[in-house]
Amino acid sequence: MSGGARRVLEAWRLGVVKYGEALQLQERLVADRKAGRVGDLVLSLQHPPTYTLGKRREKAERNLLAPEAELRALGAELHRTERGGDVTFHGPRQAVLYPVLSLRSLGLGARRYVEGLESAMIQVAALHGVSARPGDPGETGVWVGDRKIGAIGVRISSGFTWHGLAFNIDPDLGYFEHIVPCGIAGKGVTSLRREVGDGVELPADGVIHDQLVRCLATTLGFTDVEFKDDCERGDLIGAATTQS
Repeated sequence: MSGGARRVLEAWRLGVVKYGEALQLQERLVADRKAGRVGDLVLSLQHPPTYTLGKRREKAERNLLAPEAELRALGAELHRTERGGDVTFHGPRQAVLYPVLSLRSLGLGARRYVEGLESAMIQVAALHGVSARPGDPGETGVWVGDRKIGAIGVRISSGFTWHGLAFNIDPDLGYFEHIVPCGIAGKGVTSLRREVGDGVELPADGVIHDQLVRCLATTLGFTDVEFKDDCERGDLIGAATTQS
């Protein structure tokens, strides 16, 4: 990127979106980004209770500790995906970002991109007085001590990204008891709420979502963020579902 050039990341605030609908929207947007019909953007949202398995299916299935019928009884969906990573949980009060970016135009490789996702979550944790770190070798995501606060699972196709990160603001951590999170046994899961303690007031979830977007944008070399609310962009979810 040339000195002084303005590079804008468009951020779509979509609220709560079903996992399958968000996946279809990403598929459409990745195709549009490859064709140059849209610029770099990120979807900022939360999911209803959902378990997802990464593309290393056999290993991920072993780390699912309950049958699918039991998960449905909990009110959760199960999706098998083509992202990297193992098994994870998404749910209310967890900030999810799905960047749809051209890594080539940003001058980034896959490793630097994943490090940027980690850095964004670490920076947001620090804003609220929590010291987080990248995982040790063999551990994906972001950790507070030996407790995982943020998960990463990405897919990169011809230099274009989708899927992304999930940062625990204050989800129901009981859902994680039904999986080996990200396939890493013997480690716990935590949230920003748990780490700051009951005596500390956190801002609204939407504020933390926006902090995460801004930290990600800065880390990846964007100079500005333009936020679009769901009332402006939410119609595309239905359109993507209808066209699939």
